[in-house]
Amino acid sequence: MNVPEDLRYTSDHEWARLEDGKLRIGITEYAQDALGDVVFVQLPEVGASVGSGDSFSEVESTKSVSDVYAPVAGTVVEVNTELNDAPQRLNEDPYGEGWICILQLEDESVYSSLLDAEAYRKLIEA
Repeated sequence: MNVPEDLRYTSDHEWARLEDGKLRIGITEYAQDALGDVVFVQLPEVGASVGSGDSFSEVESTKSVSDVYAPVAGTVVEVNTELNDAPQRLNEDPYGEGWICILQLEDESVYSSLLDAEAYRKLIEA
């Protein structure tokens, strides 16, 4: 299972990448594998405020529907609208073209409280 070292993770299987004070968010390879073939992604609204742990997106697959949770508090400043026409990107490239949204962080220091790659690996191997 691919767990990039340069990302942070949540126990709900989201990943986060800090980029100039903003956080790019998606679901992990582990999550997309468990979901199966993704057929629809409900994107959050640009401008929406989310609290840490809030459900802000939904991913529908051939197996189930799963919520995506905000790893930190912030405001949605961009969404990956390409997922509207190509939701399978979550399966094909979860850490690249399969990102879901970008949040403007309320507090950048909370990023370091997310799981690092080693801690996430231990979580999914348990």
